[in-house]
Order: sequence, then C-alpha cells, then structure tokens
Amino acid sequence: MAKVIAGLPRSLDGSLGKQAEKVKTFAQSLSRQIPVPLEFRDERLSTVSARRLMQSAGKKRGGHDDAIAAAIILQMYLDEQGLGSELDSPPAEI
Repeated sequence: MAKVIAGLPRSLDGSLGKQAEKVKTFAQSLSRQIPVPLEFRDERLSTVSARRLMQSAGKKRGGHDDAIAAAIILQMYLDEQGLGSELDSPPAEI
C-alpha cells in the first residue's frame, strides 16, 4: 500500500463541520499506526452520486451507499493522478 485516501466530509460551502473534525482525528490516529502517507479527498456529494449510480443500474438502496461512495472517491483520485485510465484498459498479454 503506497497511500491511504480518506474522504473528508465537507459542507456544501466547503467548510469543515463536526464530522470532518472526527474524520481528521481518526486519520491522525491511523497515520501514527501505519507507515504510509494519508491524503484527504473532498467527499461532498459522493453518497448522492453513489445512490444515483445504483438507481441508474436498477438497484435498490441496500446499505452499499458508503462502499460505492468510497469507490467513487478513490476513482476520482486515480483519475486526477492520471491512473484511472489504466483500470479501463485490457490487461497486457504475458
């Protein structure tokens, strides 16, 4: 593992609320326990995006919103780093 990506729940205006402070406190504790860097990513509207994705796929809400939102946050990070397109490519032949 090279880096931990953590979603930071900001308010719609971009400010940090109580939940974001809890996440930052947890992340600081985690970073003292693991030898890899930790990076925060804005997670505003990721749950909304996850629900819309599930709805467009014809799936009912079933408690997977957070996991899908986390996958969306990670994919956004990978795309920003120029790494997301590698996941869309077929595997190289051996």
